[in-house]
Formats: sequence, C-alpha cells, structure tokens
Amino acid sequence: MLHARRPPSVYSQDDPLSFALRPPDAETELERRARLKREADSKRISDIIDEQLKADKRIFEKSKQDVRLLLLGQAESGKSTLQKQFQLMYSPDTLDQERASWRTVVYFNIARSVKRILDTLESHGDSFDDETPDGSYDSVASKHTLEAHIHQDPADGSSAHQYPSPVVTESQRQIATLRLRLSPLVAAECTLADKLSGGIRVSGSGKGGVYVRDGWQSRSTARNSRSRVASPPNYSLPSSLTDGLNGLNVAEAVEEVGRILDASNEDVKALWRSDVVQKMIKRRRLRLEEWAEFFLSDIDRVAAKDYVPSTDDILHARIQTMGVSEHLFEVPLHGKSVIWHLYDVGGARGQRHSWVPYFDEANAIIFVAPISAFDQYLDEDPRTNRIDDSLQLFTSICSNQLLKNIHLVLFLNKTDVLQNKLANGVRVSKYITSFGNRPNDYETVVNYFRAHFLQVHRKNNEKKRVLYSHLTSVVDIKTTRSIIANVRDSIFRDYLKSAALV
Repeated sequence: MLHARRPPSVYSQDDPLSFALRPPDAETELERRARLKREADSKRISDIIDEQLKADKRIFEKSKQDVRLLLLGQAESGKSTLQKQFQLMYSPDTLDQERASWRTVVYFNIARSVKRILDTLESHGDSFDDETPDGSYDSVASKHTLEAHIHQDPADGSSAHQYPSPVVTESQRQIATLRLRLSPLVAAECTLADKLSGGIRVSGSGKGGVYVRDGWQSRSTARNSRSRVASPPNYSLPSSLTDGLNGLNVAEAVEEVGRILDASNEDVKALWRSDVVQKMIKRRRLRLEEWAEFFLSDIDRVAAKDYVPSTDDILHARIQTMGVSEHLFEVPLHGKSVIWHLYDVGGARGQRHSWVPYFDEANAIIFVAPISAFDQYLDEDPRTNRIDDSLQLFTSICSNQLLKNIHLVLFLNKTDVLQNKLANGVRVSKYITSFGNRPNDYETVVNYFRAHFLQVHRKNNEKKRVLYSHLTSVVDIKTTRSIIANVRDSIFRDYLKSAALV
C-alpha cells in the first residue's frame, strides 16, 4: 500500500533528514535555544572526554616508568616482614597509622602460643621424661586426676571423680592450675582468629591457618564509645566472659582480650618459665615459631594496659595474608622519585596459582628462602622438608619463560634463627642427609645452602642473568635497611638498561 507524500511545507522531527534540511526561518526561537544548549553540552562533554583521555595517556606513560617488584617464597619465609621493612623505610607514616591494629595480631600470637604450649603439655601428661618416676605417664588418667585435685572439696578432700592415683608431681599440679587459670586466654585465641580473618578458611593452607584480607588494619581499629570495667590484677577471669567476645566488633574484642591478658600476665610468665616447658623446648619436643619466644619473654610489657606495639613488635608479629597485596612506595633515586608497586603474595601451596597473572609486568623479583627451616616440614605436606620445597619453588621461578629477563634477587633469610639452632646443637645432617659429615657450624651450613640455590639458578639461566644473593634476617632493621638500599640500586641499574635509558 502506497502512502501519500508529506507536503514540503511540513517539517517533522520524525524525519531527521527533512528536519535538518528545513530553512533557518522555520526554526522557532525556543527550538534554537534548545539546539544551542544541546550543542554546548555536547562540546563540554567532548572536551571532558578529551581531557580524560590525555590524562589517562599521561598516567599510562608515567606508569611505564614504575617498578613492579614481586616478593615470592613459601609461607612463613619472611615476605610480609620484608614488606614492612620497605614500608618503614619509604612510607613510615603509613606504618604509624596501622600501629594500633597490630595489637590484635600480637594478642593473637600470644594466645596461640599459650594454647600450643598447653596442648603439647597435655599430650605428655603435663610432665616430661624425668618428671615421673618411671618415665612413663598416662596423660588421660593424669588429666582427670589433676582436675579432680583442683576441684576437690576443701572441707574433706573428697572428689566427685575417683580415678587411679598415679604419682602427681608438684610441677604437674602447677601446670594443671595454670591450664585452668589461662582458659579464658586460650578461648580468646579462636575469637581473635575469627575477628582477624572474618571467618575465612583457605583450602590447602595446612593445619590451623589463619588468613586476613588486604585492608584488615582499618577494620581492626574501628572504635565505639562503649566502656568496660577493668578487672582487678592477677584475677583469673571466668571462661564465660569470653562467650561475649563473639558479639563485639574487632576493637571491642581486642580491648577485652587486653584485660584478660593483663589479668593473666603472671600465669603466662609462670607457664613460660616453668621447668617442664623449658626442658621440652630444649629437647625439641615443643617447637614454637620464632615470634613466640619474642613476645612471651617480654610479656610484662605486652600485657600492660597502655600497650602500643613497637616497631620491633610489628616486625615480629605474624599473620598470613590471603591472595596478593599491592603496596605503593615513592622510592627516591638521584633526585627524583619513582613509584614502586610491591606485591606481597600468599606462599601456601594452595595460593601459589595467584602469582602467575603478575609475572607479565614484573620488573624484579625478591625470592625469600628461610634457610633456618632445614628441620621443618610443610603444614600442607608433612613429608616435604621446607628447604626442599624452597629449592623446588626457586627452580620453577628460574625456569619460567615469563621470568627469563626479570631482575632476580635471592634472600637467604632467618640467619639469626639458623645461628640459634646450630648453637643449641641441632644437626643439619639429621634432616638433610646430603649434608653428610660436614662441620655443623654457621659458615659451612650457610655456604652449603647458598651453593644449592646458586646451582639451581645456574642450570636455568639461558639469558646469563645475574643473581644477586643476600644473607638476611629481615627483623633486623639496620641491616635490612642497608640491604634494601643495595637491592634498590641494583634493580634500578638493571631496569634502566632494559629500558635503553643508559
């Protein structure tokens, strides 16, 4: 069906072409103003877009000059501590802003250490070897016997439970009493873990792994005006008190745990200094992380009501981050500042897949290997020695095609812990059979492990890349500051050469 042609004198916006070709005198004043406004708005928007594109281009061109540094290594190798050292050196204000939040981690570390000690003691019947007449002990029976002793009726000495009565030493009575008095602090460990992690549980992270998301510090310092009544000193708080911790926010829960710790101070000290605990540590039946001794040996200061974490406390405090955390620093060199993007990655086996997307743009890698871990095994796989795992991981980094041209720095870390172990008579050959009959001294052990890592690099170095290696204890502020400065200079030299700027 044909439609009639519209008369030429009629112009409609339904037909954009005819509307655009109409004579100027056909446009009303109102329409003209509307058209000019639309044109002005369009030009303004276009100008904004152009400026944004120019700004984005400038940012992109500048970002190409940024340095992207990856911290790689297995869990508990010292990567996060090294990141804190970078922060202390190049952005100390941000570390000060986070200082209060680290109290949560310190309290968690102490509560976890106390729990670990008590669990280990319980598995040995709260005694160790020569503590009992015949060197053997029924830990289950002893636990019930000691509990009955603590709860017996003082009037007649009777108890509601009747068990066989093995010989109970004074040391065992002391430990049983401390276990009851420290139960609120032990219960707080689980609460703090949940507050820090937000209930996150990571598969493949080993037993008891607690992980935090990036930005956990801001959540840990959230405040509210609710006040609390302080507990009297040396009073063992009832375990029911901890039931209410779960209903508090992080900052409130930390305040409550601080009161529990203040009330438990003398008990923590007595537990740590007890003969049975020190014997078990010396004979390596009780193995604690290196930060445990740091905090438990200084419990008076940490348990004080006005406690604020020191920089050393922050460096020693231990919490595992989940995924990859990016930290930006302005690093000065020859009168100008360059932005460094430092990526701290999760080192547990279940998290290593998250490293790969960062390989493409990386300029440098610091690989952290804890050479003190020769007598330790992975939580994720108790059959794998941690030194072997580090060597395998280093091999995969050196042989990765995406990383062939990347500046590589090796930190053989925790040399202070290694020295202490060797001084206490721990023999490397007991755990690393290939060490053989070599002298069990620091220089020999260090050179042995360093040679193995250098050999891995040499076998996987088609591009003749230089490997910069350092012996480190990244909790040592002065020494680590000097090493970071050397690493900074070597990375810049290599980076400028690769960019054809020198």
